[in-house]
Amino acid sequence: MNLSTFAFIMTGVLLNAAAQLLLKAGTNALGGAIHLTAENWFATGIKVVSQLPILAGLACYAISLVVWIIGLSRTDVTIAYPMLSLGYVVSAVGAWMFLGEAVSLQRMLALGVIVAGVALLSRT
Repeated sequence: MNLSTFAFIMTGVLLNAAAQLLLKAGTNALGGAIHLTAENWFATGIKVVSQLPILAGLACYAISLVVWIIGLSRTDVTIAYPMLSLGYVVSAVGAWMFLGEAVSLQRMLALGVIVAGVALLSRT
């Protein structure tokens, strides 16, 4: 995989992870869990889509899709798709740094396994 292809793939991964963090920040701003009922679905939907972090997250998803398609057109799916697992690592670190979520030792070890797997895969 050449540098520009790697850049497209990693940009897609990072934008996807940013989208997750922004969507979570938006739901946190709404007060946590969203409970839909037949009576509140419309009002709740308006509240959800009016949250700036949620709109930014959706924009990140849209841009990541375009970038991902470009990257995917330049490499094998068996190489590109596993790179998405790096999004777990980025999301966990971002959730810890920006959302105050706990990252236990077990989670850190699991993230290390993911990074090792992607590193091994990228060398093929």
